Amino acid sequence: MRVGVPREIKNNEFRVGLTPGAVREYVGRGHSVFVETGAGSGIGADDTVYEAAGGTILPTAEAVFETAQMIVKVKEPQPSEWRQLREDQILFTYLHLAPDPAQAKGLLESGCAAIAYETVTDATGGLPLLTPMSEVAGRLAIEAAGSALRRSAGGRGLLLGGVPGVPPARVVVIGGGVVGTHAARMAAGLGAEVTVIDRSLPRLRQLDELFSGRVRTRYSTAETVEEEIMDADVVIGAVLIPGASAPKLVSRNQLSTMRKGAVLVDVAIDQGGCFETSHPTTHETPTYEVDGIIHYCVANMPGAVPLTSSTALNNATLPFGLALAAKGIDAIQDDPHLKNGLNVRNGRITHSAVAASLGMAASAA
Repeated sequence: MRVGVPREIKNNEFRVGLTPGAVREYVGRGHSVFVETGAGSGIGADDTVYEAAGGTILPTAEAVFETAQMIVKVKEPQPSEWRQLREDQILFTYLHLAPDPAQAKGLLESGCAAIAYETVTDATGGLPLLTPMSEVAGRLAIEAAGSALRRSAGGRGLLLGGVPGVPPARVVVIGGGVVGTHAARMAAGLGAEVTVIDRSLPRLRQLDELFSGRVRTRYSTAETVEEEIMDADVVIGAVLIPGASAPKLVSRNQLSTMRKGAVLVDVAIDQGGCFETSHPTTHETPTYEVDGIIHYCVANMPGAVPLTSSTALNNATLPFGLALAAKGIDAIQDDPHLKNGLNVRNGRITHSAVAASLGMAASAA
């Protein structure tokens, strides 16, 4: 198969769909890989490194899209990209279609088969292609919160871990999944006072055992969220419903009950955000203020550490990508977990949660 890797064009997105090591794996199995010039510059891999791995460098994204049968990316296609997709192509990348009807319309009109990393599943019910970026995002969320808490950034002027004689910041993590666990780990490691809220009692028991009592756990109800955010210095939004829009767990009215200069970090922003006042921001302008509360809602947080993120992502996506390269879209018939990743095919939405969020009917894959 002819596999294409265009350069990512989203704001401050430095990750790359295939690392040189991944390209070598594709080429070693008889596939041709076409890489846009400069695609790997964000991870320090220039064109010569890709050529040494067996890739062919093309001068433009247009040339990559025209040549390739499968496009492998990181972030959702931008308008200039989805207009280049066609019926006989497979798109393999993050899509996050639920809050993005414009992209959904573009993909439907292209006729391509679009497989979303974030809805591919595994035998345990997990999301193996979302997990590595959730790990990165959870850890980065605490770094971002620490920066936003500084007075110069509009925050309360707190050090997350405090110092002897001065209390640490209070960090509330809404959601005890991969993002929430890694955020809690980072925050607790820095010495913050951490509470994790989740609606799964078995998960809360796991977290209690994992952190040996260093992190408080609370069952999630509207009352619990209200109580915890009142005294929080940082709130991390880490909820996820696979394929669907994130639920709004903190309303604008509730911001008035919070401490002025507190920080909200919405890691669910790719799925529409879990705070009513959230809207996507960029690494260039990461924060904004609403009613005295600082919001950090960068939609591609792991893009800030592209070398770590690209490597971790490729470790997870490579087996699935190789299966698609070997068998084409028919690979989904052999792997029900890969089939769960299919969001768009033949001009129709095929994932039920995505379709419901977009107000559309789902079609059989």
